[in-house]
Amino acid sequence: MKGKVYLIGAGPGDPGLMTLKGRELMERADCLVYDALAAPAMLAWLKPGCEQVYVGKRAGNHAMPQEEINQLLVKSAAKYACTVRLKGGDPYVFGRGGEEALALHAAGVPFEVVPGVSSAIAGPAYAGIPVTHRDFCNQFTVFTGHEGAHKTAPTLDIAGIASARGTKVMLMGMSRLRETMLALIEAGQGEDVPAAAIQWAATGRQKSVTATVATLAEAVESAGIASPAVVVIGEVVTLAPQLDWRAGLPLCGRRVVVTRTREQASELSSQLEALGADVMELPTIRIADPTDKRDFAEAVVDAPHYDWLVFSSPNGVRRFFQAFFAVYEDIREIGGARIAAVGPGTAAELKKYGLMVDIMPRKAVAEELVAEFDRKGDEFGGVANVTMLWVHGEQARRVIYDELMKRQAIVDECLAYNTVPETEDAGGVQSRLREEGADIITFTSSSTVRHFMALNIPLPKGCRIASIGPVTTATLAEYGLKPDVEAAEHTIPSLVAALATLK
Repeated sequence: MKGKVYLIGAGPGDPGLMTLKGRELMERADCLVYDALAAPAMLAWLKPGCEQVYVGKRAGNHAMPQEEINQLLVKSAAKYACTVRLKGGDPYVFGRGGEEALALHAAGVPFEVVPGVSSAIAGPAYAGIPVTHRDFCNQFTVFTGHEGAHKTAPTLDIAGIASARGTKVMLMGMSRLRETMLALIEAGQGEDVPAAAIQWAATGRQKSVTATVATLAEAVESAGIASPAVVVIGEVVTLAPQLDWRAGLPLCGRRVVVTRTREQASELSSQLEALGADVMELPTIRIADPTDKRDFAEAVVDAPHYDWLVFSSPNGVRRFFQAFFAVYEDIREIGGARIAAVGPGTAAELKKYGLMVDIMPRKAVAEELVAEFDRKGDEFGGVANVTMLWVHGEQARRVIYDELMKRQAIVDECLAYNTVPETEDAGGVQSRLREEGADIITFTSSSTVRHFMALNIPLPKGCRIASIGPVTTATLAEYGLKPDVEAAEHTIPSLVAALATLK
């Protein structure tokens, strides 16, 4: 036996509810075996080369039978040092984690269980329903509305559930909701007791309804709520109007598309999710190595000899210093060069390396940077005959080079990266966008605009457009599009702030 298997609870949907230990193990994983309810954003935590195996289940549609999953885990342990079995919620709460653990034990495979936040508790909490409250109850019951297909007769203790005091939480029972509610009423459950159903709990897609035990099935059908959902029965449901903290978030219920690179999407996505948005990550571009790696490397090596280093983007900063520290060990070896940045996002990235900028325009466009040199250049002795290394991507506009050369600066270029189309569609987001539509699409660069348009996905009816700045807005205009909102500053926080005000 070569490795170990970790049975990890992914929590109810919000990636932020994953335990620290669970995320650490995912980052170490050589193989990931994951379910449908595990948040797609968690896949970004995996290291390059990690094998990913989807074994998700939906009602009537199992990607892989349970027995095959058990054997897959055994085989993976023989091949990999660290196999992560990622399950929605908690592995041991109606997650068949116990069955998988027994199979691993029988095969002599070392395993460990990392508990997760169960949707039985988190689902109601995200809808403003505490499962216990001193004024209403001091106990709660959790049961499943879906029994294993191998059982020849129902084993659910309907009478015991109906007579139990306190809150009752049902998982995995939407396909038989009406029958279950009727059975509970027949067994003595009060039909006027408040009840609720929460679909896609703890995600941006969350939707809920409140009713009574007698009317819940009808309310669910009217609202179009289906699996996966949590059902809550009890007086605590009456607290939802007061305690539903998500309902007041400015982007609650809105589906927002993020078109940034996969590596950069999380920064924007997490801020949007914090405002209640249902985020669809659809990376349209990928940051690749420059076409001429040798020229790039030589430019980085020579960087300490320049009077100015001029950075056009955060991507340029990251790529430059990855190469820089492959050659030099100390940031002080950058020499006495002054630093210029196109905007606050680029300046923030430079600050991560301990570097403050000498020149930065308020508006993050090349023209403004040149104007800033005109305004402040004399403070640094002017730009004529001054050596500058301009660090940028291969598709950058030539404004900085052309204008500074006109002012007699000696400008060399450092092509740090190449922006290419993203060819992978992880999780079928393109299909989901075509079928389900979206409320807002965000564009954070001209490249994201061009490559999104190249996908030939029709803009959903009524969909709003958000632009990070004037250059991106100008590119949208090339396609006959006008943004509904534009960030005041060329930064992600500013774009999020603008979206929060969008009515």
